[in-house]
Amino acid sequence: MQSDILLAMAALWATSLVAALLEKSGWLARIGIVLGCGAGIAGCLMNLQGAMPIFLFGFRVSDTPVQFHMDTGGSWLLLFGLLPALFAAGLITTASSQPARRYWLAGLSLTLLGALGVFGLQDAMSFLIAWEVMSVGGAVMILGEGVSRSPGGPALFMLALLEVGAVAILLALLLLGSYAGSYAFGSLANPQALLSLRTLVIGLLLLFGFGAKLGVLPFYEWFPAAYGSGSGATGVIFSGVVLNAAFYSLARGALQWLPRAGVWTMSVAIIMIIAGVLSAILSIFNAFQEEDWRRMLSLSSAENAGVAVAVLGASLLFAASGLPGPAGLAWIVCLLHLAAHSLAKGTLFLTADGVYSVNDSYLIRQTGLLRNSPLLFGVGALFATMSLAALPPQSGFVSEWYVFQTLFQGMQVNVVAAKLTIALAAAGLALVVAVALATFAKLFGIGLLGDGHIYTTHLSAARCGSVFILGMCVLGLAVGMPWWVQGLGAGTQLLFGINAAAAMKDGWLLVPLSGKFAFISPTKLVVAAPLLALIPIALFMLSRRAFLVRRVPVWSGGRREDARRIATTSLAFSNALRTFYGFIYGPTHNLEREYDHGPYFVTRLIFNQEVAPIFGPYLFTPLTRLVRAAADRVSILQSGYLNFYNGLIGMLLVLILGLALFYK
Repeated sequence: MQSDILLAMAALWATSLVAALLEKSGWLARIGIVLGCGAGIAGCLMNLQGAMPIFLFGFRVSDTPVQFHMDTGGSWLLLFGLLPALFAAGLITTASSQPARRYWLAGLSLTLLGALGVFGLQDAMSFLIAWEVMSVGGAVMILGEGVSRSPGGPALFMLALLEVGAVAILLALLLLGSYAGSYAFGSLANPQALLSLRTLVIGLLLLFGFGAKLGVLPFYEWFPAAYGSGSGATGVIFSGVVLNAAFYSLARGALQWLPRAGVWTMSVAIIMIIAGVLSAILSIFNAFQEEDWRRMLSLSSAENAGVAVAVLGASLLFAASGLPGPAGLAWIVCLLHLAAHSLAKGTLFLTADGVYSVNDSYLIRQTGLLRNSPLLFGVGALFATMSLAALPPQSGFVSEWYVFQTLFQGMQVNVVAAKLTIALAAAGLALVVAVALATFAKLFGIGLLGDGHIYTTHLSAARCGSVFILGMCVLGLAVGMPWWVQGLGAGTQLLFGINAAAAMKDGWLLVPLSGKFAFISPTKLVVAAPLLALIPIALFMLSRRAFLVRRVPVWSGGRREDARRIATTSLAFSNALRTFYGFIYGPTHNLEREYDHGPYFVTRLIFNQEVAPIFGPYLFTPLTRLVRAAADRVSILQSGYLNFYNGLIGMLLVLILGLALFYK
């Protein structure tokens, strides 16, 4: 039954791809994608209830039978990626022209088909094809919708880095396949052949290759430019389905293909933890300085991916240390964290498109959008913001709490280097959580609140309803966590031989393998919080009788100023942190003055500030120059001179004859 539903989903998306290219209005493609997402959600829910059988396609790629199968972890991540994708496809991109929307729908169909293959295909060659289709589909989405004036550069930069990662993945799979004698994923796990330096090489190749799409350093620097060249709907797909597919691929490689013992596996795990934590720190620091909704949310996606990679490294470390319980706990925490992130980030990307529909801009500024917007829109955006800021009782708070409880399990590891790594990782992630709180306080406080809106608000009922439903799903994931987590137990049983999910709840309480160490209960908190809120509400109502509320203008040096004119800006909000961590940001400031009638009458001040990228000028720019220099050298191959081409053919013939005569 699950196989039939997933086949129907793939057929709907393939039909939508054809319809997007042929049908001018794009309605058929839009309906097909939405129906495909709905079928995928139903199939994933069924797969969480029972194991999905292996589906055989009946043909081979590179002498390997092509099979499709999704385990519990893949179904979970695809489920929570498709939920926001369904609403994004229904609301569609903010591009106004029909051709742009058609191209975007075609790219979306390609991306979803590729992601489905990444989650379920069971051999190396067909997996790489699906991986490339997913990458190309994302580029088509950015280039097709034309939201940005110059999307070509960011899209090509993204594709270039993703292709570098694809080469690393190809090398890792070739090495694994050569040791195993087969390129079927079920045959790649060969601990005896990999108990050597080859474990470290393959592990780093997997981290480098899949990390290119996850934003593991230095790859997070393509995120803001690529996301910022597309609409919020594109960001929903990138931060949901695509990011989840990339993480699942990395997790499959780390937990299934690498040996569970040895110093080399521990080395891979430690490097993975360090890379994830550093990526999360740098990403969230840069996100705090952004003034564009899409760019800020994109870097937040890289930060959450970094946290998930760090916890995945902890899972591999526990498994290599002979601790299946903490290893299973860490794996489930990764799944919970990415599920909460997909829902919340999808909600805020759709909110960003709502801001754009009103302001004709994605800039984070005080426009008071929520004052004149439906309550449902504000509630959904608030719940998503609270989740990404790790505020209770939202699902982001639950996953972050579990992240730290997982790292506290590092006390059970016997290796000193591993213990120290996990302790430092906990400290680094504490810094990440603090900056994330400030980041989303800035996003919601400045981006949605304020002293009234100067324009008429135009938010469709469909958009408001979508944001509200996804926001309620964020809360629903947290409230139902004691029951949701039980659906992930089968996966840990297969991976680690233990049902870690059974030890992660005690009735309505959530516990980290043992209720004696710590516990929380978002389910009870949602019930108790409204009751406790009655106390401050009653005090407020009583105080209104004794103390009259008087509204006065904001103090501005004794002068009466327009509140919107002196409102806190995104730049002012983040200036303190940028100054304090100047050694990370490397901020630049440029102030220009324009004069009239002499040097004493300033008519215009032009202020510009930028945060210097870390890897761009020292890594990507030199590599770009090297590639261009090499391209100039070999450009003679495109000279068009017939004699030159005849000479090349003659040299090739001589080489072939020489090999035939002298090679034995």
